[in-house]
Amino acid sequence: MIKNPADGAEIFFDDDASDGEPILYLHGSALSRSIWRGLGYTKTLGAGHRNIRMDLRGHGRSSKSHDVADYTMEKVMGDIHALLGHLGLESVHVVGYSFGARTGLHLAMTSPASVLSLIMLGGTFEITPGEIGKLFFPGYLQVLRDGDIEGFVTGQETRGRLDPATRMAFKSNDPLALAAYYEAAETVQNVELAELAQIRVPTLLLIGTRDQPRFDQNKIMAHTLPNARMVALPGRTHGSTLFPIEPVVQAIESFWNGRRR
Repeated sequence: MIKNPADGAEIFFDDDASDGEPILYLHGSALSRSIWRGLGYTKTLGAGHRNIRMDLRGHGRSSKSHDVADYTMEKVMGDIHALLGHLGLESVHVVGYSFGARTGLHLAMTSPASVLSLIMLGGTFEITPGEIGKLFFPGYLQVLRDGDIEGFVTGQETRGRLDPATRMAFKSNDPLALAAYYEAAETVQNVELAELAQIRVPTLLLIGTRDQPRFDQNKIMAHTLPNARMVALPGRTHGSTLFPIEPVVQAIESFWNGRRR
């Protein structure tokens, strides 16, 4: 556990301290660091690397404020810099899903020397109004405000079956903290195309063909980011981006191997 010196938020992480280039895994909203181990990423993709998983604020075992003001992107960036400083790491590979991918994009934009490569899984540079609600179910935010995490999980399952690791991560949330987090997420500013064009970090975009509007947004990123490559995941929605993991891991390893040549 570390503390962000700016506001004292406690950020939980684990680090296997292995040899090899470090990977920082950033989970998506309503999930936690456990998703990467639960789905097998640390065992497969992480082989030969140093694996670092953090719980983003409002999730897992990190601080769970109920104040919307505590979930700005600037504060999340501060959490990451505090972690890297604590570990004595100048740079890491960032593997992020959904909000974790968006967080990685901001890190690459504001602190490019910190990012060896950026892997964006189901990520985007742009959040359109009401888009977060479409990922869940009508009334999801009120369910969270009512403190009903079981209702949130049940409501999400009406959109499709959750894998066991995702279901467990969803149920471990503090609903009021998650409600504050989502309210803040709606206000996160989009990254301008001119800003994207300045990001030269090697970037891999992995996106499901049924994950709209993010699929089309990834096409824009692939043409705008100078060192980006896009790989489509046939038939996958936003929720099924991470699993099954084999095609995802293969694409990332191929990207990294090509970068080393």
